[in-house]
Amino acid sequence: MAAEQMADEGRPARVLDAIDRAILRLLQEDGRASIRSVADRVHVSRANAYARINRLIEDGIIRGFTARVDHERAGQGTSAYITLKIVQNSWRSVREKLLPLPGVSHIALVSGDFDVLLLVHTADNRSLRELVLTRIQAVPEVLSSRTLLVFEETDIVADR
Repeated sequence: MAAEQMADEGRPARVLDAIDRAILRLLQEDGRASIRSVADRVHVSRANAYARINRLIEDGIIRGFTARVDHERAGQGTSAYITLKIVQNSWRSVREKLLPLPGVSHIALVSGDFDVLLLVHTADNRSLRELVLTRIQAVPEVLSSRTLLVFEETDIVADR
């Protein structure tokens, strides 16, 4: 299995061809694109595009379809990355405590100077302060945090 990697569920990861990658790119740009539109843009039949998309879903490569949100227009004008140092081997417990917190949109276990990276969106700085100082720092396994305020962000998929 040199060219294949094991997927989360123990199945080998499928190697994608150029058409699969093109379909993924199109669906990332517009998850509501019609089968006809996708087929036309990648130069395959509608049946082929439909079968490929279904296979990408069944293989777990496409995990779902979602809306890209303008957080400022949605009343969440303050965004920040928060880094955490946590007690060793407490990742699963910490993740379960962070998941339900308001405004948390991404949680990652990372390597380097800190252990966890969060992306959060809140209404304002007061809400951000409340989230960090009273909710996140109240998690017993969180040893320290650092907050990086986002001044401007660019959605890479939307801008390609």
